[in-house]
Amino acid sequence: MIRKAITKDIKAICRLLEQVLEIHHAGRPDLFRASGKKYDEKALQGILVSPKSPIFVYVDGGTVLGYVMCQELFECSPALLSVKTLYIDDFCVDKDVRGRGIGKELFEYVKNYAKENGFYNVTLHAWESNPGAMRFYESMGMKPQYTNLELIVD
Repeated sequence: MIRKAITKDIKAICRLLEQVLEIHHAGRPDLFRASGKKYDEKALQGILVSPKSPIFVYVDGGTVLGYVMCQELFECSPALLSVKTLYIDDFCVDKDVRGRGIGKELFEYVKNYAKENGFYNVTLHAWESNPGAMRFYESMGMKPQYTNLELIVD
């Protein structure tokens, strides 16, 4: 079952956030710490009450097996058309159940949420050092919107 996250899901989300950091640290130890998480429990509680930052969780038998954290963005500038975007801030399926279609179900849920709520697009950032995520997002029909390049100065 997929639903909006609630306070009792925070500990499970924190556990999954640690898994995300492990992947990022393995790919880019020059940027990511070896342990920790992007958001702590207090920050997650604040996100849960924000109507512009929905978190969706995949729950099976009372256990959270995955989540998608989203942010509603509205971009407008003199050069760009006004666009309502649903940005995927973070996405994780528990490492013990990957490959079972949970990520696909979560992604489809987000896609339907975006469509039902008048969003123009769904966007996210994926690290090139995470080829599994890159393959997954491409299999979901995502295409590069732009490329962020870097030069590491020694």
